[in-house]
Amino acid sequence: MSRKNVSIERRDKTALITIDRPEALNALNEETMSELRDTLLEVRRDVTVRGVIITGGGRAFVAGADVSEIAEYSAAGARAFAHRGQHVYSIVETMGKPVVAAVNGFALGGGCELALACHIRVASDKAVFGLPEVTLGIIPGYGGTQRLPRIVGRGIATEIAVTGRKVTAEEAFRIGLVNQVVPADELIPACEKLLERSYRAAPLAVRYALDAIHHGLDMTLTEGCAYEAGLFGLACGTEDGAEGMAAFNEKRKAEFRGR
Repeated sequence: MSRKNVSIERRDKTALITIDRPEALNALNEETMSELRDTLLEVRRDVTVRGVIITGGGRAFVAGADVSEIAEYSAAGARAFAHRGQHVYSIVETMGKPVVAAVNGFALGGGCELALACHIRVASDKAVFGLPEVTLGIIPGYGGTQRLPRIVGRGIATEIAVTGRKVTAEEAFRIGLVNQVVPADELIPACEKLLERSYRAAPLAVRYALDAIHHGLDMTLTEGCAYEAGLFGLACGTEDGAEGMAAFNEKRKAEFRGR
C-alpha cells in the first residue's frame, strides 16, 4: 500500500507506525487521517502483530489537526470531520492488541487526543501535551473532552481543556496522563520493552483484558464486574487458558498459541 504521510515498520511482533509530515509538525489533514485509518486496519487484521507503537517523525508527535482544513468547514462539515476522526481513534482503542503512544514531542489538539486513545502512553522528556482548541474558538473534536477526564480526573481535565495550556512531560507523568517519561533517545526502546512483557502473556487473554477495561469504564461497577466475569469464563475455556494454568501447576513455561 502506498502511503505519503504514514509509514509502518515491522519489528518482529511489533508494528511501528510513524506519522511523518514534518513540514506541518505532523498535523492531521484528511489525507493523513485516511492513511492512518488504512494502516491501523491493516495492523488489526495481521495476526502476527502482537503490539503497536504510534509515534511522530521529527520533533513532533502530532501537533494537532490541520486548522487550514477545519476553517473551511460549515457546522455540518465540521461535525462530520469530528466523527471521521473519532472513528479512526476508536480503531486504536479497540485494536484488540496493546497500542503504545511514543510521544516524542508536541502532542497538541488532535495529537493529544490520539495519544489519549492509545492504551499506554510513554513520553520523551521533550514531550508537550495540550488541548489548545478553545484558544482558536473551537473545542476538541476527536474525543479529548471524553478521554482526558477518564484518565486524569474531571478537575484537571477541565482546567487543561478550558485554558488551553500546555503540559510538560514531567507534569503529564505526575497527573497520570503518561505511564513513563524517558530520555528522547530511549523512547522507542522503552516502548518495545514494555510490549515485550505483554508478549509473554496469552494473546487472547490480553485482548480480553483490553476489552474488559474499555467497555467496563462505561458501565456501573456491578455491570462491569459482570462483563468481566463473562470474559473470564471465555478465557478459562481457551486452549491458552488451560495451557497457562497447567504450566503454572507443573512449574514450567507456558507455550501460548493464541487459541
